Amino acid sequence: MAKISGNEVRPGTMIEHQGRLWMAVKSQSVKPGKGGAYNQVELKDIESGTKLNERFRSSEMVEEIHLDKKDFQFLYASGDMLTFMDMENYEQIELARDFVGDQADFLQDGMKTLVQMYESKPIGIKLPPQVTLTIAEADPVLKGGTAAPSFKTAVLENGLKIQVPPFISAGEKIIVSTEDGSYVRRAD
Repeated sequence: MAKISGNEVRPGTMIEHQGRLWMAVKSQSVKPGKGGAYNQVELKDIESGTKLNERFRSSEMVEEIHLDKKDFQFLYASGDMLTFMDMENYEQIELARDFVGDQADFLQDGMKTLVQMYESKPIGIKLPPQVTLTIAEADPVLKGGTAAPSFKTAVLENGLKIQVPPFISAGEKIIVSTEDGSYVRRAD
């Protein structure tokens, strides 16, 4: 493990602090008129999800944690458990749907994901930035409604409702962002 100074903690940095693992969510360098400069950091506990605001001075050293990142393939969902296979040694792991969060709606059989591991324990998962999905149903286009911003509601094959442009109809394949579930473009 490497030690870094407190002013080097940036969003996405994983550190060990107070005997726990924390992910830096936000950071802001503060230079008050009186006293020394410091880095105001919002930390999120990896296990419990609680947040903590902490001040780190440049003279303070913190332990930076490096995660192992491994490729896993999504196999199937069984109830609230999702099964993934390690693409190197073919071992399978099960993760709770709550662990994956809202992104679980975008998982497709055979999808390649990146699982972040610490001491052989999964602590995070990254999906591809975009997925291709089929429109199951879409609202009809309202004629003459072009003066207002024109988007309509559509239901995807996974049951998710999103806003799409009026020219998209049921049965079409579209590309959706896994980060926020928004429409990106038509699939080729």
